[in-house]
Amino acid sequence: MSKKSNQSRLYVPEPPFRPGDKPDYSHIKVPAEMTPPRPDPMCDAHETAAHALGLIRVLRLTGEKEGPWDPNINADTLRAGLRFMMINRAMDERMFNMQRQGKLSFYMKSTGEEAISVAMAMALNDNDMIFPTYRQVGILIARGCPMQDMMCQLLSNKGDALQGKSLPILFSFKDYGFFSVSGNLGTQLIQGVGWGMACAYKGTDDIASVITGEGATAEGDFHYALNFASTYRAPCIINVVNNQWAISSFQGIAAGEGETFAARGTGYGLATLRVDGNDFLAVYAAMQWAAERARRGGGATVIEHFTYRKEGHSTSDDPTKYRPKNDGEVWPFGDPIERLKAHLVKIKEWDDERDEALQKEIADYIRSSYKAAEKLGSMATESGIAPETMFEQVYETIPSHLEAQRAEFMIENARKVGEE
Repeated sequence: MSKKSNQSRLYVPEPPFRPGDKPDYSHIKVPAEMTPPRPDPMCDAHETAAHALGLIRVLRLTGEKEGPWDPNINADTLRAGLRFMMINRAMDERMFNMQRQGKLSFYMKSTGEEAISVAMAMALNDNDMIFPTYRQVGILIARGCPMQDMMCQLLSNKGDALQGKSLPILFSFKDYGFFSVSGNLGTQLIQGVGWGMACAYKGTDDIASVITGEGATAEGDFHYALNFASTYRAPCIINVVNNQWAISSFQGIAAGEGETFAARGTGYGLATLRVDGNDFLAVYAAMQWAAERARRGGGATVIEHFTYRKEGHSTSDDPTKYRPKNDGEVWPFGDPIERLKAHLVKIKEWDDERDEALQKEIADYIRSSYKAAEKLGSMATESGIAPETMFEQVYETIPSHLEAQRAEFMIENARKVGEE
């Protein structure tokens, strides 16, 4: 008799729906209970293990707020948060359209994720260094970075402080606590934890907040960062933005079908929170809690921001190739801007008249900032950047081979000018 084969088979995770399917989020339940309890920020890390499996929420989809995580921020602060998020979205639309017109080479929208970056920036101190990815322009907006400066970097023109040496959207603004964005995702994790360790070593109360996507949690840098953060109780916050997609790979490829991404901090002995990333108040509250814990010596917190990337990964991506059209529109946790508006209307601090006025103000601001930036150059015109600057601000001391190339370039350039 032949024996029955018990050969194992390789399992490859597949997203729940593909192009042509009707988006069905029935596998994602909006919790009936608004939120898990809010422990003392200095609690033992293991007391937050359940928080990595639940979902911290403050705003109901109808605009009411409730629960122990309500940060109780005033209406002026809420309106400021709404304004920053709306600026973020308007900037995204403008720069996406300009890329399509050939004015800049590349852009990445943060549509649907604005609450994460804006609430984070507003909940932290200005001296706290944030180590972002490429989808957190809302941090710069909330911290007062001039729009024209950001647009010049995107256009790679003579107003760009980076002199065109970085890919558009990979901003670097030290004065606004915004660490240089790296295209190699994951590197910022260990850099951010190291910054937090340095803050503790120097005896300051500054902290670091580092951000990564759920896809990069599959990289070694994520685990190195958690190991160091746990071992040395680094005063930092490790944020995982789970927007369900890492470029065209859905979150299951990063083991998202197993435990939550927040739960990965539990194994390292770190405090863990999982928060509704489309709830401005919930993100604000979670960041406040984690920041207090870090400043008081409680160590790092891992926060998973549960959200959805409503549009493509970048201007180089066509999401309709791997997921249904308009799937983000039926995301069960709604849109962060509309949810905050609904809350402000509910508490009688917002109305159609104020909304219309703000939209006009923002449109004028974006338009005037862009026109001023474009005058300094774009991909469609002269950049205005002197070619010889390609040798500068790359190495602290220019290597001999580049020094020789620069000298050769300057001689050749002088010859051409003389001939003209």
